[in-house]
Parts: sequence; C-alpha cells; structure tokens
Amino acid sequence: MSGTDVAGQSAELLPAREALALINITNITAVNLAIAVNAGTIGSTATAAALQHLAAFQR
Repeated sequence: MSGTDVAGQSAELLPAREALALINITNITAVNLAIAVNAGTIGSTATAAALQHLAAFQR
C-alpha cells in the first residue's frame, strides 16, 4: 500500500464492550469431587483430597 492509499482510508472507534450487548450472561461452574473407600479392613483409615476446578463462560 502506498501513502495515498492509507490517506484515503477512514476508521471509527467501536463502542465500549458493555454497550455492545443487551444481555451479559456469565455461567460459573465449580466442580469438587472426592471419594475414599475403607472396606473390609479393621483399624485402617481412608483419606480423600479434592482439587476444585472453576470455569466461567461469558456470552
């Protein structure tokens, strides 16, 4: 492109992101699962630890 081509172009700013959507919906899902099994043994213990995964999806 030459300087003449660029000079003939125009641009305008987009509105703020909040103004582009009438409805702003965010789904947040948290999952926390753990399982411990202590079956058939006397005097033993069972321990479970769980990590939490958090996800947010915005439309």
